[in-house]
Amino acid sequence: MTHSEKAEHLLRQQYHCSQALFGAFAEDFGMDLKTAFKISTCFGGGMHQGSVCGCITASLMILGMALGFYDSQDREQEIYGNKKTDEFINAFKEKMGGETKCRNILGKDISKPDEMAVIRQEGLILKKCPRAINASIEILEKMLEEQLKDKEESSINLADLPEKDELQNILKTISRIRRFRKNVNELIFSSSKEIGFIQFDIRKFKIINDLYGEKFGNEVLDFIIRKLKESCHEKQFFVNLRSDVFMVVTEYDQEEELVEFIRQLDGKINSFKNVKLQMAYGIYTIEDKEMEQRQMEDRAAMARKAAKNNIVTNVLFYKEQFKDTLYNRKFIEENMQAAIAERQFMMYLQPKYSIVKNEIIGAEALIRWKHPRRGMIYPDQFIPIIEENGFIKKVDYYIWEEACQFLAKCKEAGIDFCPVSVNMSRVHLQDDECIQILADMVEKYHIPKRLLELEITETADNQQVSMKALQLKEEGFTLLMDDFGSGYSSLNILLETPFDVIKLDRKFIENMTVSSKGRMILEHVVSMADKLELGLLAEGVETKEQTELLQSIGCDQVQGYYYARPMPADDFFDLLKKQLINGDEKPSAGDGNK
Repeated sequence: MTHSEKAEHLLRQQYHCSQALFGAFAEDFGMDLKTAFKISTCFGGGMHQGSVCGCITASLMILGMALGFYDSQDREQEIYGNKKTDEFINAFKEKMGGETKCRNILGKDISKPDEMAVIRQEGLILKKCPRAINASIEILEKMLEEQLKDKEESSINLADLPEKDELQNILKTISRIRRFRKNVNELIFSSSKEIGFIQFDIRKFKIINDLYGEKFGNEVLDFIIRKLKESCHEKQFFVNLRSDVFMVVTEYDQEEELVEFIRQLDGKINSFKNVKLQMAYGIYTIEDKEMEQRQMEDRAAMARKAAKNNIVTNVLFYKEQFKDTLYNRKFIEENMQAAIAERQFMMYLQPKYSIVKNEIIGAEALIRWKHPRRGMIYPDQFIPIIEENGFIKKVDYYIWEEACQFLAKCKEAGIDFCPVSVNMSRVHLQDDECIQILADMVEKYHIPKRLLELEITETADNQQVSMKALQLKEEGFTLLMDDFGSGYSSLNILLETPFDVIKLDRKFIENMTVSSKGRMILEHVVSMADKLELGLLAEGVETKEQTELLQSIGCDQVQGYYYARPMPADDFFDLLKKQLINGDEKPSAGDGNK
């Protein structure tokens, strides 16, 4: 991620401007984020007085890390540092219309409670602060690059810098990217041919790092750079933008040439030391040379991300509809904090039924987003985005607590037969705090742990699943393997992980009615679950035929539209009360299709 991307990500995680900016550069100086956040804590909101913008204080701390003095007798370095301070502040003023104070940039004074309320209500921090943050980053990157040149010109050996100080790496990266963009700009306006941007990355590069180590991951990146040097001629420029993201800019006559270039390059880089590497390529062909180069890169990035999520092809040309996807992402990220604060997120519950008893035996907690202007936003529109930016943790905690509140309400009404299952996103498998959070929640609402069931997706990383599941089992929680059969590792996970229930992926159910082979496989799964003493629940049940087939092979627990669609928690509570009070008047199968 670039410094701007890191800062924006942190800002949307509710860190203030000083923390977001200082945190974006922390890694460059060998500093962990926790320490960076602590150091910059007190500078947000103009030191909480509406005074000097937190972006300025954070930037000066960054400059101090890079350029400052530590020897009180080194007056030369002190003078140099002061000069750079003045240079930064003057440049900041120029970009911000002369403003340096938080209250003027926001248009409200954060130190005054009534104005702070307006700031929160109107989301002014997310609207106003990014301008100051981006201006600061642009100035800082330029100044740091100039510092690199100064060191080179004065024959100072960057390799002599302390090993912990990684400034030289970031400076070289910044310099390399700026040189790349300068060369590309010259190519755009000098070439008589068409110009194409190709951006690509390695699918599941994180898994490669986790499996083989960071050193191996760096070797992979160096390998790709070597192959790019071999593949690119003088009118083709490439750069490693960040981590595993690479950009190639080339001239061409026909678009087929771009595809052929990718085909040849992919053949050279699809394997390293017997490890298969899968790439995703996005292509943007220039239509307007006056467009900012960053926009061109962004469009290639949009195409790359679309290719990454495409199971048919790993090469996609940019389409305008990708921009709509980007706008939707921007909307989601700008509104997700308010959705929590204003309780726009709603818990819906989808009942689980026993076929034989024709009664509710549990429910799954699902999330819906009812936006005041856009209306209902469904999970497939926002879950992938908040999973990627990390906000999923807050949303999950929100739904977990909603489920606990619902179970407490049920307990008070004498309803203790209906466990509610909540989803655990894969991000929680890396979170050491989630187990304690779950334990605290059930204790807070005085509900038995057996009533709060945890669903873990089968496609999550095996090792992480197993480790976390063992800990959760020790705490007394019931574990469900969600989407069993959707991935390639179901049986391995069952071998290693103490699940209590497996939920059959809806594909099983769909195939069962159209394929004799599908039914045979399902019969074996039912038999296996019985022998392993595992509960079994079929999800995605939508027809009477499916229900009858499942019953005939010994699968009794089901969930799907044939029985009931997801519904607001209050509606589901009414169903449970009806079942409790008058057991003879059980909900009828098939009501879910109405």
